[in-house]
Parts: sequence; structure tokens; C-alpha cells
Amino acid sequence: MTDKTLTKGLALLELLIVQPELDGVTKLARALGWMTSNVHRTLQTLVDCGYVSVHQGRYAATLRLWTLGGLVSARLDIKSTVAPVLAAIAQETQESAHLSVLDGVEVVYIDKVESPQPVRAYSRIGGRAPAYAVATGKALLAHQSDGLIQRLAPHLKPFTSSTITDVKILACQLSGVRETGVAFNRGEWRDQVWGIASPVLDADGRVVAAIGVSGPSDRFSPIASARFVPLVREAGRNASALIGYAGSRVVPRRATP
Repeated sequence: MTDKTLTKGLALLELLIVQPELDGVTKLARALGWMTSNVHRTLQTLVDCGYVSVHQGRYAATLRLWTLGGLVSARLDIKSTVAPVLAAIAQETQESAHLSVLDGVEVVYIDKVESPQPVRAYSRIGGRAPAYAVATGKALLAHQSDGLIQRLAPHLKPFTSSTITDVKILACQLSGVRETGVAFNRGEWRDQVWGIASPVLDADGRVVAAIGVSGPSDRFSPIASARFVPLVREAGRNASALIGYAGSRVVPRRATP
């Protein structure tokens, strides 16, 4: 059974946040269709609880909700939250799916769903890979500072004949990642292992992880890749939505080191 008093309190608080110009009892009562006495009584409760402040008859939401939201956000477990999306992209592509985070110039695989196929890409949860040589790493690097990309130069050693070892070429690729929303690995970390990945953004528009798929190069033909790209891009968007991203804004890269 719905608690009407609580429902009214939440409705009033939400109105104060969404339309802060409605800062008086009469304005709020008119907008909600309530008696002014009900609005005043509910506002006083919110003031007593610290969710609303009042000055010279004008009411405003405080930062208490922001503080509480920050605590929830800090506890948010990206791995468990994004798990359904990871499982879905693995099912859709029938390839191994990974969720990675950046640690210095490496990615760390924090979750994985294995491909059901007998021949598949090898990795392990907790394992590491050079960020510039794998798709999830490029999806993450594309949104880092210019300074970090330049500092990668001494670390760009080859692992295969396809590994990018020129920082200018890498920077050009990362620019493409920002434009298209997807990153590629074409046998750059392990011979004949290809991958496609997309960034995952948090509520503040920061890229905090990357989600992608990888497998044998013969299963990542142009036709297969054309099918995988929109699926991976959508997985990135879905994962972002699950951890709170709700808009088109992406925190810009810093030009400083």
C-alpha cells in the first residue's frame, strides 16, 4: 500500500529540484494542486529532515540528496551492474565478452563471459594487457589526456607484426574511436585474435570502463565486424545507462599532462 504522505513529500521535493523558481508556498500549492496548508506542513518536514532550506519565505532543495547520491555512486559495483549487458553481447555475438578498466598503461579484465565456441580468445579475470594493443584499452585511452598518450611512446613495443608502435598513428586511431564510439584490435596483442570494444560512461560522463568482444580473426571478417560494431556500440550505451549515464555529454579530454 502506498504511503501518501511519503509520496507527497517526494513529489514536492522533486518539484523544488526540477523547477527551483517555484520557491514559495503559494506557487508550489498552485503547481501541485494542493492546499497551501498541506504544502507548508510538508515543507516543514523536509526542512526538519535537512532536504530543504528556507530563507525569507523562499524554499530550496539542499545538497543532502547529492551527498547521499554520492555515497550510492561510490558503492556502485560496475562489474555486477553491467553483468547482464556483458552476458547479452556474448550471447548475441557468440564470442568472448570482456569488461575492462584502465590501470596506468594497461587494462585489467574485471569480468568476462566465455564464448561457447571451441576455439576462442583466451583471457582471465584479473589479467592484464597493454592498453594500446587491445580494443577495450583503446576505447579507454581515447578519452584520456593528451599527456598520457604522449607518455605511452616509450612503452609502444611490438607484440605482433600488427602492433602499433608509432604514437602518432595511435593518436590518429584514438581520434577515430572518439568519433565512432568503437575501437578495434586487429591482431595487435595476440596473432590472429581480433576485438571490438566501446567505452562505458558513468553518471558524470566520465569513461570508467570498456566493454568488448574478441575472438579468432577468421570470425571477425568484414561481414561479421559490420554486424558486431552496432551490437558492441549498443552494449556500451546500455552499460553506461545502467551505471547512471543519462545524456550525450562526455567529459572532454585534458590537453595537459
